[in-house]
Amino acid sequence: MRQVAVAAAYALAYSAAHHLSFSHWAVFAGVRLSALLFVPYRYWPALAVGEGAALVGNAVDCASVYGWLWGSTYMVPPMLFAMPVARWCRERRRLFPTPSTTNTNVLLLTIFLVALIGTTVNMATYSMMRGVEVDHFEVKMLVVAGWYFVGNYMGMLALVPVVLLVREALATSDGAGLWTRFSESLLVMDTACLLLPSLALLVWLASSVPGEAGEEARVAMFLPVAWLSLRHGWRGAAVGGTVASIAVVLSMPAVEDSDTLHAQVFVAFTTTTMLMLGGRIAALHEREDRKLTDARMAFAVAQRNISLGELQLRQTSHALEQMSGLIQASYAQLLGRLRCLLPGTDERSYCRQAAITQHQMYRLADSLYPLAWQERGLRAALREGAMPRALDEAGIAYWCNIRGAELDELSNGLRIALYRLACEAVTLACSKRNVSRISLQLRCGSFGGRRWAVLCVDSLVDYAQLGKVRWDDLFPALGGSGLGLGAIKDRAIIFEGRARERALGGGQRVSVILYDPDIS
Repeated sequence: MRQVAVAAAYALAYSAAHHLSFSHWAVFAGVRLSALLFVPYRYWPALAVGEGAALVGNAVDCASVYGWLWGSTYMVPPMLFAMPVARWCRERRRLFPTPSTTNTNVLLLTIFLVALIGTTVNMATYSMMRGVEVDHFEVKMLVVAGWYFVGNYMGMLALVPVVLLVREALATSDGAGLWTRFSESLLVMDTACLLLPSLALLVWLASSVPGEAGEEARVAMFLPVAWLSLRHGWRGAAVGGTVASIAVVLSMPAVEDSDTLHAQVFVAFTTTTMLMLGGRIAALHEREDRKLTDARMAFAVAQRNISLGELQLRQTSHALEQMSGLIQASYAQLLGRLRCLLPGTDERSYCRQAAITQHQMYRLADSLYPLAWQERGLRAALREGAMPRALDEAGIAYWCNIRGAELDELSNGLRIALYRLACEAVTLACSKRNVSRISLQLRCGSFGGRRWAVLCVDSLVDYAQLGKVRWDDLFPALGGSGLGLGAIKDRAIIFEGRARERALGGGQRVSVILYDPDIS
């Protein structure tokens, strides 16, 4: 039953396409090659039977005019001669490298060979036609062969690439997401808004303006095809070639009009060239998309590694806090047992040393992962955390200004990166030991559905205050690595941002812009 259904369906499709065809626009050739490229091999006999059945009616009707010899050869399905080429291209030349991709060069080779075979079969049938004029036979045969070749080639070029495009869309999308992909496709948008209106205008010009102006309008139909190909690769060439071919036929003043034939040849040449070029463009686009995907994956991995490192720092900070408490308890227990054996001055010295040790461990834990961050978030860490306290204890004036309601909406990874960058920028400013005042500004916002943050750290010097700055024990408490501007740039790149340093009047400015990896 399936064989019968395939034969009947193909016969109906072939007959319908045959009614739309003429000498130099053979749509049925495109239907034939599309069936050979996509129908499984086990149904090929049914396709041949269906094509033969579709040809029987026309052969019987015209046999009385052209002769029964012509009728008997006309009923032989041309598909039989195209099958070896189609199978060779599918199997040996890898026309479809993957289920969702197409080798456009092999496709064009297939179309050319099948068009050549179809022209040969048509000419063999034409030569057996009764009543063919003997005068100028060779010249007439060349003209007819040109018509047949252009017709077969244009028919396949107008239909097969679009069928391949539909096949690719079905292979890469499920049933539910197909309509969404179609409605959001830039190719569909450009076709509807630019290609169709421009070709409709050219059809109107070619139909309403006689003479050379109309011919020039038909020839100019290649321009939208070229534009769409350069924008969307071979897929744009496929859609543009189909629409341009139909537009040329719609503007045709007569069936065997030589000007229309010239325009079709030009459009066929343009579409072929654009398909070849578009295949290369599509490959370059896929390569760029692959590089972009790899870069995004690398950014995601780096961001996850940063989050993992911050988690380890947080665990280490908690462990140091616990050790600080244990050391204080151990000192108190030891001094309680030895109080009767120690002088009062020694006891006070030991208590003071225990307090200093506990404070240093607290500062170390706070620099690894600020306690103010854990309790009240990024604002408190930048205003009251370990880094601001260290600057205040060293005698460096510090001012922090934070604007933007989106700060709390930023991802946790980006907020951690902002804090670390602020510490790195302050450490960089202090490493030169010519700063007495630091101003930090943080701005947050969103653009195009994506959140961003800008951090500016200004370091200014007042030489009257510079001599009072205490540099000892400052740098370990700032929480920066001390690796300089390179470390700031590297961390900014992970969040698709950039950093720079520039001179100010009486100081330096380090500015960083970051983008949230989360899309709202």
